[in-house]
Amino acid sequence: MKEKLIKFILENNLSPFGSGKSLIKSSGNSIYKTRDAKAIHAKVLSKISSKFVFSETANLWNCFDFTDNINTIQQRQEFFRSLNLKDSEFLKEIDKPRASWKPRYDIVAVTEDESTFIALNKLGCGAQLLVSENDVMDLERYDIIQVVDCSDFKILLERLPQSVFVDSIENIYLERYLEKLSGWRENFAVLNRSDVSENIRSLLKEIEPMFNLLENKEGKIITESEVERIVEEVNEVVAGKIKEMTISGEGLMKILSEGKMPPNILEIVRGAIEASGLSEHIFNLQIPVTIDYKELEEQIKRQSASEFTDLAERIKRSAEELKKVSGILDRLSALLLVEDFCMEVSQWINSGSENKEKQYPTHSKNLHFSDASNMFLDNAQSISFQLDNFNRCSILTGANSGGKTTLLEHVLQDISLFQLGLPVCGEIHLPMFTDVYYFAKSKGSTSKGAFETLLTQMSKIQPGNKTLILADEIEAVTEPGVAGKIISATAEFFIEKNCFMILATHLGAEIQKNLPNGARIDGIEAKGLDENFNLIVNHNPVLGRLAHSTPELIVERMANNYPEEYFKHLHEKMKS
Repeated sequence: MKEKLIKFILENNLSPFGSGKSLIKSSGNSIYKTRDAKAIHAKVLSKISSKFVFSETANLWNCFDFTDNINTIQQRQEFFRSLNLKDSEFLKEIDKPRASWKPRYDIVAVTEDESTFIALNKLGCGAQLLVSENDVMDLERYDIIQVVDCSDFKILLERLPQSVFVDSIENIYLERYLEKLSGWRENFAVLNRSDVSENIRSLLKEIEPMFNLLENKEGKIITESEVERIVEEVNEVVAGKIKEMTISGEGLMKILSEGKMPPNILEIVRGAIEASGLSEHIFNLQIPVTIDYKELEEQIKRQSASEFTDLAERIKRSAEELKKVSGILDRLSALLLVEDFCMEVSQWINSGSENKEKQYPTHSKNLHFSDASNMFLDNAQSISFQLDNFNRCSILTGANSGGKTTLLEHVLQDISLFQLGLPVCGEIHLPMFTDVYYFAKSKGSTSKGAFETLLTQMSKIQPGNKTLILADEIEAVTEPGVAGKIISATAEFFIEKNCFMILATHLGAEIQKNLPNGARIDGIEAKGLDENFNLIVNHNPVLGRLAHSTPELIVERMANNYPEEYFKHLHEKMKS
């Protein structure tokens, strides 16, 4: 499963460092056939994804598309069972890579071939087409010259100490891989000290040697100002030691007339220069000692060329490893998203009630909930509910704010979790629904247009034993007098088509008079008001019992909670 996730990430160019979540087109095979049903599924995914560290991680749910294959769901369940509960805090320390290394030397890539020259221009370093010997001579100003596809000027280029000969274009400017790698220094350190998966640990070990190239310690290249400072120190040492000497008249005359130093004085000068650590060749051996600026310039140039070419050669020897850097970092980025996904889903699986372990739903011909809790509610009351071959339809009645809508959404919630392969709170057995329709409570008008729209939607339902229809107070879109008959006739039609249905309504009494075969009246009952005038409701539906809407309790609550005279008037009238 993890390889499938990685493949999906790479194919869609997802990154943990993106600024937001990419819009990825879904496969389009959703079992949810109405917008209301799809909204609940999106709410489930949002709830589980709420603690993902990276924005793009939520896109991995696209790998868990809807299926009618129970083996696929069981494989997903095994995957989620295998996840280890780990602390994901270290992922919050992962930051967007920003290159912190660039070569200290100027690089130019040169060639005699025009097609090669065009390709070189795409690599991010300077490129030059060699046409004449003058072009070669102009290259002396560069610290590193990378040569590819050159035969005519090869001998001339070999005379330049900064030339590095490369066998193919893909090995030109390998420094670009080090630039990319340098942006991962901090992330590498974070991952190295954290409890990461074996896959990530393996990639870290593979790429670690490449960081040594970033830590290249350049040798000390002397500068003109440093030599001028040192020559002053040398002359002070020489002057001090000569003061301690007794120079013969013959020796003094030799210095003055011939400019030659006696051996003992020459030994003092050479000793002072040697103690400075610099080469004797960049000094004029005289008193006072002076600098040979021409020789100093040549030495600085040779040191620079040697230092830069040494690093360039090391990079060249590591070509095959460096060319893998981009692929390794791309896979490492993908694994960070997978790590985020697995860790946070594992945290969600192990969260919830301390006394209630989540269980994985099983496939069944019937819909059965036992001691099930709603993931959207804090301290949710457990409920039990079922539909089977004897009662394929529930006419769900009960109090306002009693939980009828919540029960419908709870059913959708657990269907989504079952499809994803995730566990639920409670014991759940479900058919493999392929078509799920949810008609939420109407928020619009009771116009003829709304009524016709609902009937049109109902007419397009694909009925069968894998179809589930959930409808919440559909009587709101038509006249109360005929609504009960329409609901009863609708239930009868779809029961005969072998569908499962739950219809939440306030018209239970009317429907009960004409209850179709295969339908059952269920009730969520309100028992009264507590000391704070809150509705006391047993949210667990009583199967086979009609429950009333109890509007008088709502009026009583409002009369006690609000000062308006109107509520008190209504309450008194209802009591009488």
